[in-house]
Amino acid sequence: MGRHVLERSPMRSSQGKSSLSRHLQRVYPLGIQKSCSILSLSSLSLSQNSNASSLNSSMSSWDPKIPVSVHKLFSSWENSELLAGVIGKGTLGLDRLGSSEGREASADDELNKEVECAEPGSLKRCNWITQSSDEVYVSFHDECWGVPVYDDNQLFELLAMCGMLIDHSWTEILKRREMFREAFAAFDHILVAKMEEKEIMEISSTKELMLAECRVRCIVDNAKCMQRVAKEFGSFSAYIWGHVNRKPMVNRHKYPRIVPLRTPKSEAISKDLVRRGFRLVGPVIVYSFMQAAGIAMDHLVDCFRFGDCVRLAERSWGLSNLAM
Repeated sequence: MGRHVLERSPMRSSQGKSSLSRHLQRVYPLGIQKSCSILSLSSLSLSQNSNASSLNSSMSSWDPKIPVSVHKLFSSWENSELLAGVIGKGTLGLDRLGSSEGREASADDELNKEVECAEPGSLKRCNWITQSSDEVYVSFHDECWGVPVYDDNQLFELLAMCGMLIDHSWTEILKRREMFREAFAAFDHILVAKMEEKEIMEISSTKELMLAECRVRCIVDNAKCMQRVAKEFGSFSAYIWGHVNRKPMVNRHKYPRIVPLRTPKSEAISKDLVRRGFRLVGPVIVYSFMQAAGIAMDHLVDCFRFGDCVRLAERSWGLSNLAM
């Protein structure tokens, strides 16, 4: 999207604002997207129409390009739309170049005014939750995202959903969550690992699920990998939490631009998961999984869930020490 397009008419500007609102909803909680050329995220999700059809390895060629593509997208908007309140500086966790601290504060103030719920007495949420956010997405933010998860089946479900962010937004995935649970035996990784060809084809042919055959096979293959990991470490939970010494990583981000798409830790975990045979586990997907499972707590500091999740993180850390 070129700058000249944004400046062409007020109507186009309004359309860009609407598109951005949908964009923010798909990006956070952090997810990825399948097309770098139309990158419009979820921290994990953007364009719905990608030509990328093959993901034999999560370490695919587009994964490292996501930050660059997102940066180009937002830098083209910055001068023409930023101060008009369409988006705050660095919403996707990417540092922008050539801006002063004063302009950063002004841009963030504009974002807060744009996305804060205007209803009196409403809860203050992370800025990517807007008035237009779907109820199921808001509920996921309020009740699940950032809460430490230790159950293997629940971790398997979150890992599978984060992998789906390549093709869909969080809202789309969450609306089909019960259907996914029914299709994948409540995400019991032991049962999913036993799925045969007939079941895989049946799931992939169910139009309501909107899952390609290759995606279904990835989920089944990951269930088998999870069993091997559980056999080695006692549980998949012990393995994945061992990467952070069983202590949730509590971040204290004030602005959306600071929230990363990937971190050195997610890159290390991704590399090890790929080595163990997992698929759809690139660094961006893994970080989205870490956020959803409470391994990394990325609620903004002024979000009403921040304090709750910090207390849950501290409590889970204390309980894990007692169990050792």
